[in-house]
Amino acid sequence: MGTSDVSSTTDASAGRAQIPARTLRTDRWWLPPLATFAGLAAWVAYATVRAFMQEWYFVEPYNYLTPFYSPCVSLGCVPEAAHFGRFLPDVWWLPYAALTLPFLLLFRLTCYYYRKAYYRAFWLSPPACAVAEPHRKYTGETRFPLLGQNLHRYFFYAAAIISVINTYDAILAFRTADGEFGLGLGNLILLGNVIALWAYTISCHSCRSIIGGRLNHFSKHPLRYKLWLQVSKLNGKHMQLAWLTLATLAVTDFYIMAVSAGWIPDLRIIN
Repeated sequence: MGTSDVSSTTDASAGRAQIPARTLRTDRWWLPPLATFAGLAAWVAYATVRAFMQEWYFVEPYNYLTPFYSPCVSLGCVPEAAHFGRFLPDVWWLPYAALTLPFLLLFRLTCYYYRKAYYRAFWLSPPACAVAEPHRKYTGETRFPLLGQNLHRYFFYAAAIISVINTYDAILAFRTADGEFGLGLGNLILLGNVIALWAYTISCHSCRSIIGGRLNHFSKHPLRYKLWLQVSKLNGKHMQLAWLTLATLAVTDFYIMAVSAGWIPDLRIIN
């Protein structure tokens, strides 16, 4: 992604070859950053619209609550969806889940994989390996706002708490409005989303550091060493899990929206 040198990558003082071409690569090096740009931009557009739509977020008969509105703490939330109370003002510019959405956004923005993704796709810093970036200087994460990337470890704790809340919502959805056990396609989608979210959260580099960091001898901490090994395996799939959770979040939200709006019925298995 760059070095700590503030010189331009095309500057002779940086020790780079001085050629007029931006790169000598002949493959379609621009395709991955373009695909990343399109995918992230589409997801952000969808999530933004849904967060401010303030409707079709809850299926009362089956207690389905979309993760985009969890926890629903606005005075505009239907009481059945407000599992943790309603105390935020009901105004159009404030999402119903405004208590948690900023932390989720910051957790993703500071994620090590997403940093690489949007640095290349949006800031072109650099757009690909062996391709010079268009910026004159590179200062790294030493200045505002990129200095805030160092707060990722703290946003991890917030994301873990929110994952607990999403898990609670998924479990609560197995109880219908009549108080009986129920199982439908929506339950399976919610459960799959929660599993994916936990896998992505646990595979975070910060989680790996928390579990195995600051240990001089793994032999003296066998339990933490075993946990560190498992988290390290997940960490190797962090990029795939990052995209997977974007997909599961969108699918979960769209399904609940479709059922809530009456576009499709929920496929019931039990009750």
